[in-house]
Amino acid sequence: MYLSQKSSDRRSLLNKVLTVVAGAFVVIALIPLLAVLTYVLIQGFGSLSLDLFTQLPPPPMVKGGGIANAIVGTLLMVGLASLISVPIGVGAAIFLAEFSHPIVGRWVRFATNVLNGVPSIILGVFVYGALVYTTKTFSAYAGAVALSILMLPTIIRTADEALKIVPQEIRWAALGVGAAKYQTVLMIVVPAAIPTIITGVTLAIARAAGETAPLIFTALFTQFWPNSLTQPTPSLAVLVFNFATVPFKNQQQLAWAASLILVLLVLTTSVISRFALRRKTF
Repeated sequence: MYLSQKSSDRRSLLNKVLTVVAGAFVVIALIPLLAVLTYVLIQGFGSLSLDLFTQLPPPPMVKGGGIANAIVGTLLMVGLASLISVPIGVGAAIFLAEFSHPIVGRWVRFATNVLNGVPSIILGVFVYGALVYTTKTFSAYAGAVALSILMLPTIIRTADEALKIVPQEIRWAALGVGAAKYQTVLMIVVPAAIPTIITGVTLAIARAAGETAPLIFTALFTQFWPNSLTQPTPSLAVLVFNFATVPFKNQQQLAWAASLILVLLVLTTSVISRFALRRKTF
């Protein structure tokens, strides 16, 4: 009895020690995130104003101005990239999870993982050679193509996993009442996996919105409003890159404000993905 009590006390003490150690690791992991968020908030919050969302970037050493053109350009290119990548990514995931041969699926998933590991600057160089160099101009659609390639692996992998975790019994039940394979997939399996698919899409959008290197090679930047898909187009990420490295205080402040907006955009998409996950239907 005494030995059993002693062993139980040791296990209880070990559990408490490991819990404290795990909690300490969590705190250590959160410190960089909190430090970055706090610093960006402090530096960028003071520059927030209505002009920031309505005016163009000012010349060096001129007070005021805003980043409205970069906001519009970012929304434009990320929106176009989503229109390209979401149908392709979800369609590819449906093929992999429901219709592909196991060997084909294995190799396509391997290729998707490889694409996910390719540095974004390489994708920018590729699209530069394929579109910008051939058309002799930087453009919004070239930037959107680069971002769509960047988004594809995240969407495919997330949607593929979302479809695979739908219970097999649901498919058998649908087939048992006479539904065709494509009817089962499109009307039952895909709707059941929609919340997780939305999560993957929002995460891909958040990543694309913060990318700089692909846009430097494809969309470049401009101080003016984007008025054509075939011309250089501003973006928040490239604006931060350009203005953060100049010696002019007014443009540095705009860079911090743009950084804060990007962080808020990522936070918003993360919150949307969390709400989508809570709406699982199986």
